[in-house]
Amino acid sequence: MATPISQAFVKQFEREVHEAYQRMGSKLKGTVRSINSVEGSTAVFQKVGKGTASTKSTHGMVPVMNLEHSAIECNLQDYYAGDWVDRLDELKVNLDERQVIANAGAYALGRKTDEMIISALGSATQNVIADSATGLTKDKTLEAFELLGEADVPDDGQRFAIVGWKQWSDLLKINEFASSDYIGSDELPWQGSQAKRWLGTTWIPHSGLPTDGGSVRSCFWFHKTAIGHASGSDIQTDITWHGDRAAHFVNNMMSQGASLIDSNGVIVVNCDEAA
Repeated sequence: MATPISQAFVKQFEREVHEAYQRMGSKLKGTVRSINSVEGSTAVFQKVGKGTASTKSTHGMVPVMNLEHSAIECNLQDYYAGDWVDRLDELKVNLDERQVIANAGAYALGRKTDEMIISALGSATQNVIADSATGLTKDKTLEAFELLGEADVPDDGQRFAIVGWKQWSDLLKINEFASSDYIGSDELPWQGSQAKRWLGTTWIPHSGLPTDGGSVRSCFWFHKTAIGHASGSDIQTDITWHGDRAAHFVNNMMSQGASLIDSNGVIVVNCDEAA
């Protein structure tokens, strides 16, 4: 008869999966508007239009802005990432091996979270900059910057841009992005490639951005409130013993979804990676 897996191991494993997901699983979860602990299969994000200020006469009624309200629904989907773990004591006492398994499940779900957010960004078709057979150039960057300003997208520190690694290399060729003469030594991209700030925006390289099936990759410049991410269940881990396999099955699961809230807050920049 197999000795049941200890409760301490289960709790430790669950904690490591959750920490791995928060630490490195998703690069984009913190860049969008979020709702947690959603009950049911659908979350609703409220979208409010622009108001207009008016004058009033003495003792007159205060004018009403008549704000346009709309509700954006976000459907949650269930995702799983599981694997078998052979019943070897080494896997239960060796910290490195346990972390390898925990990280694998957390990273898989983290990539799914980013995939949902990127899919929502890709549904924005209102402001698209054509590839023009070029990579990510200074001219494209400034054009996107202008579009954000013309759309009255707030410059409040909550703008984000995600680009492919080829486009990150293109940015490193732009002095205003890479030189301390323009951005100061604290913002140099050479100190790390996870993210950097430029033009009031946090720039993030990402390997999961879509292509047109060829060499043209879509990059996105957006405001945090333009995309909604809903979570009905953060990562949960279930570990069960299967005697016929002499192994434990480790199942990581979550229920999440993402939706486009305001297409005005998203600029799509298409870049030709063959250029």
